[in-house]
Amino acid sequence: MLIRPFEPDDLANVVALNNASVPDVNELSEDDVLRLVGLSDAALVAEVDGAFAGFCWVMGPGLPYESLNYVWFSQHYTEFVYLDRIAVHPHYRRYGIGSAFYSELARMFVATRPVMLCEVNLRPRNETSLRFHERVGFREVGQQDTDDGKKTVSLLAWTLSEAQLG
Repeated sequence: MLIRPFEPDDLANVVALNNASVPDVNELSEDDVLRLVGLSDAALVAEVDGAFAGFCWVMGPGLPYESLNYVWFSQHYTEFVYLDRIAVHPHYRRYGIGSAFYSELARMFVATRPVMLCEVNLRPRNETSLRFHERVGFREVGQQDTDDGKKTVSLLAWTLSEAQLG
């Protein structure tokens, strides 16, 4: 497995995987992905034997980003890295890609950001992601409704100094 920075050639794969992952994430166009990657402190891609297997990106504080969850975190934290999006291709689940992303992000930001933040759907419930984030060490710091009340998310925080880096 290889974790590497996002490259322009990854765009079509990122959009396709993202949009196949709805409702766990919101649908995005190519322009949306390019805008969000442009705001990111890090945008990563996973490959398995040279094949695209997943992606993620994180953002720091103080950005002109209108996400309700990002805004909530910005109101409650001054220094952070926000995991806006992560997706792993179904064929490559159980390969440890999510853990590899988180390990790399923790390594990248442990010296500069005290906490990584993200949200996971409670409604509709994403049980797999909730269990995964609990295993990593995230704890719930709040909940909020999004998408005009159609979704409820658990707002999660992970203290990076407590991360078990391998």
